[in-house]
Amino acid sequence: MPPAFEELDYCHTVLGELVLRRRRSLTLTDIWVYEVKLAGRFLMSSLNTDSEQQLATRALLLAQGSNLRVLVGGLGLGYTAAAALSDPRVVQVDVIELLPPVIGWHRRGLLPLGDALSRDPRCNLIEGDCLQELLSGNGPNYDLILVDIDDSPIHLLDESHAAFYTTAGLTGVRSRLLPHGIFALWTSLPAEPEVTERLRLVFPKVTAEEVSFDNPLLDANEVNAIYFGSI
Repeated sequence: MPPAFEELDYCHTVLGELVLRRRRSLTLTDIWVYEVKLAGRFLMSSLNTDSEQQLATRALLLAQGSNLRVLVGGLGLGYTAAAALSDPRVVQVDVIELLPPVIGWHRRGLLPLGDALSRDPRCNLIEGDCLQELLSGNGPNYDLILVDIDDSPIHLLDESHAAFYTTAGLTGVRSRLLPHGIFALWTSLPAEPEVTERLRLVFPKVTAEEVSFDNPLLDANEVNAIYFGSI
């Protein structure tokens, strides 16, 4: 009988120790739950992917036209990228991930969505610093830019990310959007007025939507927010 818990990968990164593990669900023993820890902090779980998927699906509901090109900042377990690729209007999804091992997990088939993302010709997994690239304002333009990296612009995964959420940084994001383009930002917290006000300094139209869902990891209802800046 296979073990109920496995550590699939462990490595050192620029942000600290990175661990990928999987365990059997306590209630559904035939299902593996995949979990990621970074620098000793629990980061994400395949039991709780609603907000990651909603980041893409809600942004695409606002998108106009066809032949859509999408940039995803942060690969993680791949649920945002997969949700974007499920829209038939999407012809390209570029996913920029800072940590090379995360891309390796997908290419090695260690994660449930790894094979599908790696084999989809529309999907490009790119090693790099998405926030720094967008901050520079240089590079190809997109119909949608989806960012899921920090807990929020006020609660950062790393202090070096602060410049991205300034007016200058968000102006760099706007410059990478095609006409009628949309910037969507996921946060792990309920909507914060300060975040909306920052976006309004750069984008003509700004909205915030909250995503409420049952989080089995906390045995409680959780509320995340997604912010949209449109041009």
